[in-house]
Amino acid sequence: MKKKIFIPLLFAALVLMAWTRFTTTSQYHFSTDSSKDKLLMELITYFMQQGHFSPRVINDDLSEELYDTFLEMLDGQKRFFLKKDIAQFERYKYTLDDEFRSLNTGFFDLVHERYLQRRNESKLFYTDLLATPFDYKKEEAIDLNYEDQDYALTTRQRIEKWRKQLKFSTLNIVHGKLADEQKRAKKDATYNPKSFEELEQEAREITRENLDNYFSLMEDVREQDWFASYLNAFVAQFDPHSVYFAPVDKDRFDASMSGKYEGIGARLTKRNQSIKIVEIISGGPLWRDQTVDVGDQIMMVRQEEGKPVDVQSMRLDDAIELIKGPAGTTVFLTIKKVDGTVEEVPIKRDTVVMEESYLKSTLINKAGRSYGFIHLPKFYVDFKDYKEINAAKDMQQEIIRLKSEGIQGLVIDLRNNGGGSLQTVVDMAGFFIDEGPVVQVKSTAERIKVLKDRDGKTLWDGPLVILVNELSASASEILAAAMQDYERAVVLGSKQTFGKGTVQNVLELNRFVSKGTYGDLGALKYTTEKFYRITGKSTQLEGVKSDVVAPDQYAYVDIGEKDEENPLVWDQIDSASFSKWNGYQNYQEAIQKSISRIAANNLFQLIDENAQWVREQQDKKEYSLNYQVFSKSIEKDELQADQFEVLNDYANNLTFTSLPYELTIMKTDSILAEKRKRWKNSLSKDMYLEEAVHILEDLRTNFISSKPLASSSN
Repeated sequence: MKKKIFIPLLFAALVLMAWTRFTTTSQYHFSTDSSKDKLLMELITYFMQQGHFSPRVINDDLSEELYDTFLEMLDGQKRFFLKKDIAQFERYKYTLDDEFRSLNTGFFDLVHERYLQRRNESKLFYTDLLATPFDYKKEEAIDLNYEDQDYALTTRQRIEKWRKQLKFSTLNIVHGKLADEQKRAKKDATYNPKSFEELEQEAREITRENLDNYFSLMEDVREQDWFASYLNAFVAQFDPHSVYFAPVDKDRFDASMSGKYEGIGARLTKRNQSIKIVEIISGGPLWRDQTVDVGDQIMMVRQEEGKPVDVQSMRLDDAIELIKGPAGTTVFLTIKKVDGTVEEVPIKRDTVVMEESYLKSTLINKAGRSYGFIHLPKFYVDFKDYKEINAAKDMQQEIIRLKSEGIQGLVIDLRNNGGGSLQTVVDMAGFFIDEGPVVQVKSTAERIKVLKDRDGKTLWDGPLVILVNELSASASEILAAAMQDYERAVVLGSKQTFGKGTVQNVLELNRFVSKGTYGDLGALKYTTEKFYRITGKSTQLEGVKSDVVAPDQYAYVDIGEKDEENPLVWDQIDSASFSKWNGYQNYQEAIQKSISRIAANNLFQLIDENAQWVREQQDKKEYSLNYQVFSKSIEKDELQADQFEVLNDYANNLTFTSLPYELTIMKTDSILAEKRKRWKNSLSKDMYLEEAVHILEDLRTNFISSKPLASSSN
């Protein structure tokens, strides 16, 4: 089984137009007399078979894979189930296809009930295991290669497995505490460091608290949540990017895509049976009112009409649902302040904008010249109102602002950008070319459509560099590929990008049943199309290969599409008709100069060595539980890590200045000012950005876009 890496690719390229094949229920009659769980099975099975770009036959092979996937979801470390449990489960191994066809939940019911039983048993003995010190002189080891391990045969064996895991966790904590004590004693000769026994006790207490919080969170997970996981295990057999969204997950997806929601403007967590505020979002209602602080505890929630509701022992999701609400309405929170005082605070809800979801820019200053830098975390959009919020509109505005400051070149940072709206990519690519195809899209019916920029205008015709890495996916790959195929930009970064060449459509399942019959059914995000470069080549699996490859920390880690389960295949279609951009005088020459600079840069070579070492550490699966052996092994690793410390000390020769409009905002917004200060500090240590500026310095164009231009709407 390939290693599963779960990364934030929920922002995969989406089709803005509704897929009309299933806009009515006239083609298929869905059951109305079954339970909600069975109806969901029926709906999801139907749409995955009839609407998926590459549907699978639901047979014994799929059943076996579904069986393995769901058990891995529940107990991937094999610390709950016993071997006799698995023996009972295995009678379903090749019949889950039949269960989905007959809308039977027998397997799920059995596994879920047994999981809760075994989990509750584990709660009873982990406290006992942590009550007394472990034997740190014992010669034993722990194997973290769970995939090749077997389940425990007896309860005694299961307890032994837990003992080793708890001891390993405690060892890591106590080793760190001892190191901190030694550093403190070295700085302060009068300090009396704590003994190993004292620190070991503290470490066991931390381990116990962590498990208490884990089990507390698990108790909040309802049966319907586990069933949603089961449905996702089924959907995952078709491809890695198809997902069933339970109602609360669909709300989060919408908020993440648009970067906004309606509420009070706070991030909450549940810990020790209390709901606490961990972050106040800049510009939101709480930030404006200044009546609530980070660390305050929410005890009660009251609406404008009704009595207060105690949320202290409530599931976090349920409490959030009570706190959220339409903009303009008021919610009353009974708050226990950090100092212990209790008061009821009225908060007028509003639209909350998650600033970190949106692009941001800065001026780069070097040797009297200015360059523009735009960081785009995702291709965000508000599907309900494309004109109100979308990344392309914001990109256009930011480019105009940067041009007015007289920039000599532009860098667009797509590193770690998992994708987003397909339409925003097409619009955005049009800012850098007069007109022409941007991407080709192939549907389930084998139809191919070419999405083009048609406005005949170019917003930025100066030097352009695009930064990518292995986590640049989907929509990011469309933009990088188009700019590369036109030879419009130099793509700088990893050997290849993520390799996700598929398009997903989000289908609201409530559309297919009588309103209100089952409550909210959630939504299905499933793969309906594949996209291709204008050359006809797919980015699926292969990604976009950088013009200039620079070593990075992910170089040897399995995080691409090719390392996911059930990825679709690579293929190729005919090329679209297009002409390469002719604005550069020395495009290939600038690329070769950059390649030579990186090859001669000792720090980039050190990054490559560090990446190889990180891979070696990840491949290490066995650790000694003898403290002396464990400690020496950690010290050896730390010694090796020290040789890479020089990378942390690196600073480039660039300086950064916010644009005038943002400087005005920061005069009254200290939170935004602090965020920008931290961001610019990180940019000052960015070797890749420095090389991008070198490329901008080298590139020569036939245009003079570096001079300040009047704002335009193109």
